Amino acid sequence: MDGIAQEPEQAQADYPRQWEADVVLSDGGTMHLRPITPDDAEKLVAFHGRLSDRTRYYRYFGPYPRMPKRDVDRFTHVDYVNRVALVALLGDDIVAVGRYDRLGEQKSAEVAFVVEDQHQGRGLGSILLEHLAAAARERGLRRFVAEVLAENSKMVRVFLDAGYQVSRAMEEGVVHLEFDIDPTEESVAVARAREQAAEARSVYNLLRPRSVAVIGASTDRAKIGHAVLTNLLTADFTGPVYPVNPEHRSVRGVRAYASVLDIPDEVDLAVVAIPAAGVTEVLDACLAKGVKTLVIVSSGFSETGPAGREVEREMVRAARAHGMRVVGPNALGVVNTDPEFRLNASLAPHLPGRGRTGFFCQSGALGVAILETATQRGLGLSTFVSAGNRADVSGNDLLQYWQTDPATDVVLLYLESFGNPRKFARLARRLARTKPIVVVKSGRNAVRPGLAATSVQIDETSVQALFEQSGVIRVESVAQMFDTALLLAHQPLPPGERVAIVGNSSALGMIAADVAQAQSLKLAGDPVDVGASAGPEEFAAAVRDAALREDVDALVTVFAPPVAVPGAAYARAMREALQEADVARSKPVVTTFLAAEGVPDELVVPGPDGTAGKGSVPSYPSPERAVLALARVTRYAQWRAAPKGHFVRPQGVDADRARSLVENWLAADVTGLTDDQAVELLGCYGISVVPFRQVDGVEQAVAAAVELGYPVALKAVSDTLRHRSDLVGVRLGLGTEDAVRAAYADMRRVSGLDAVYVQRMAPPGTSCVIDLTDDPSFGTLVSFGLSGVASELLGDKAYRALPLSDVDVSALVRAPRAAPLLTGYRGAEPANLAALEDLVLRVATLAEDLPEVRELALQPVLASPTGASVTGARVAIGASPAALDAGPRRLR
Repeated sequence: MDGIAQEPEQAQADYPRQWEADVVLSDGGTMHLRPITPDDAEKLVAFHGRLSDRTRYYRYFGPYPRMPKRDVDRFTHVDYVNRVALVALLGDDIVAVGRYDRLGEQKSAEVAFVVEDQHQGRGLGSILLEHLAAAARERGLRRFVAEVLAENSKMVRVFLDAGYQVSRAMEEGVVHLEFDIDPTEESVAVARAREQAAEARSVYNLLRPRSVAVIGASTDRAKIGHAVLTNLLTADFTGPVYPVNPEHRSVRGVRAYASVLDIPDEVDLAVVAIPAAGVTEVLDACLAKGVKTLVIVSSGFSETGPAGREVEREMVRAARAHGMRVVGPNALGVVNTDPEFRLNASLAPHLPGRGRTGFFCQSGALGVAILETATQRGLGLSTFVSAGNRADVSGNDLLQYWQTDPATDVVLLYLESFGNPRKFARLARRLARTKPIVVVKSGRNAVRPGLAATSVQIDETSVQALFEQSGVIRVESVAQMFDTALLLAHQPLPPGERVAIVGNSSALGMIAADVAQAQSLKLAGDPVDVGASAGPEEFAAAVRDAALREDVDALVTVFAPPVAVPGAAYARAMREALQEADVARSKPVVTTFLAAEGVPDELVVPGPDGTAGKGSVPSYPSPERAVLALARVTRYAQWRAAPKGHFVRPQGVDADRARSLVENWLAADVTGLTDDQAVELLGCYGISVVPFRQVDGVEQAVAAAVELGYPVALKAVSDTLRHRSDLVGVRLGLGTEDAVRAAYADMRRVSGLDAVYVQRMAPPGTSCVIDLTDDPSFGTLVSFGLSGVASELLGDKAYRALPLSDVDVSALVRAPRAAPLLTGYRGAEPANLAALEDLVLRVATLAEDLPEVRELALQPVLASPTGASVTGARVAIGASPAALDAGPRRLR
């Protein structure tokens, strides 16, 4: 309950602009959230006046029909520290208010919010709670309390369903609620589930409109407005189409309107095809009309330079504030082949048939070519979106939609850049567990100007780690993407890696076998060659026999057409043989039938709508392409079948102490940690460094050796000397005073310095390196590799992105090509991999807890049968980078 009495006003902090956010509601609409300001007084009064008596009573525990000036002043004048209020705006109107007030000197605050009646049930309460909790944590608060009338069950549920551990008590009809606001595993899961539902719904609104307006519909065949209208009509869109053209009464025989405001019915989707200079005026009309989504095919925005970029940003801000999502600008458009809609709101004149594959790309020009290729290869699509400059709707939004779209089984992405790479990794990792994702990632060295405004730079190493960890199938070209997609769309995933090869050409069979082995597939026996003279029945029998073998997980057929018998007879016989063997649900089959590209008519198994369905056999121009597609799908199937893993925290971690240390060091402008500071920080995470001392003379070296206990090592303080492969900066196994003195003199001559490290000898083992690599746009990567010139020269390191599950940790340690040295290569005693994995997990936990740790290297780590010994550490800290996928829900 909010106190109404006047209180002394505290000094006001600077306006916290970082709390502003565009948010997606549960019905797919959008709003703008921001802190309240004194200038909101009139809007707040108007908002209060629109509330029903019942809503006011629930909020203020009394009638409260009007808001006195003193309360208006108090509610709009806050200090943004102890008293915070956030408002949700639709256009220029406040439609919801959430606030917290600190309780005395405690780390607790009372929280309350109220939502305008017509916007209740859209998820605003839970969004306000998320953002208020984040603001409160930023201001040092740790707990919220709330008082809600027992009869206000919907508000009670907002708190109880948020995923926090809520305690509640009831007294005289009022429910008293208390809960800590630190994120919990459940609260994060709840927020992300709501995010997925809301963003998926916003794309649902885009792809399933009941009506479409074409703004700029033209009678001139050379203009894009004519093309869009023509394509909508040609596709036979099932809803009404409204051309908007102020100069003509009709376009293509359809009545036209001078403005979108003149259209008598509701408009769900507006396609904007006018010059960039007029888009702002049109946008205002769409906002007033209540259009849900916009597709802007016009160019002339951020791709033209800074001025166009600012116009684009303002356009998106205005659209989101008025509840709309935007595709584009500079977009090809959107497509939905569902017979219930038959939507072609794009510039592409020809569409592929109905299928179960979703496609997202950024380039409009490339999108046309992709749709043409899909048609030629016989790959049907469910939905297609070309986002152009991707000012608002992005590939991440489509991943959210396809996650729960029953019409899509396979996802294809052509990405030139990332807007939010860490969110992409999270969404892709979840989606790929049920639906394969095939990605062409271009833009390795440059990003086109239209995408630069909404892109972040990400290192190629990070991209590769992101894809591998997320189960994404990465390909190098559009041709490879379609090769892989055809197999995924029509055939089951292989249960293993054993491949049988059947054909009528030994040469083609050997090519297929060589490629299969090069791709780490296992041959289930030698290729079967039925001979060039074999008839259709003999060929089909060999295929059937191979498909029925229990030691076969996938089948490759290679077919060179004979002269005497038409190839169609062989195809029909093969299809019937596969159907008899009933492998369509368990074993994938690829072929090189007549070097056809796509799904030949003779190998089609019709789906419910008559198009190529499950069990249809894709054909490739060469054995290499067929086997490469099968290898990609097999690796994906192995990733998907592997355990998901668990995110666990190791024992013996003191995160609060580590946080305090880092904050104190940053306050003192410390960046590179000293040896003692690094040891102290690592100790908070249970990472111990083999005891050492830094000394400045031979006598100190001898004394340190006695203190640490023989045998010891002497090491140069210079990183360059210490990590040289010829060990010129290291002397090992010193077991006596004389050995220490001799080694010190030798080291002094090499380095020219008095200072050296003296360190107790660790058990002998394989030398490894564990690093943290900071990608400012993506986050932290954990890398692991074995030490040595060869490993460094060949870049033999493996990378994983935070957070790491136990499965990720295990895979990381085993991923380098030199990893067999840790598992008993050539009879050596295996290292204790469990200890090594525990060390990697502790490093990953430190990185997750402390994003201010910008650099960390443990080198060398000696992996031995008895454990993993850290003998050197380097740590650097700095201001925490902006988290691209953290905090409460918000649009990029």
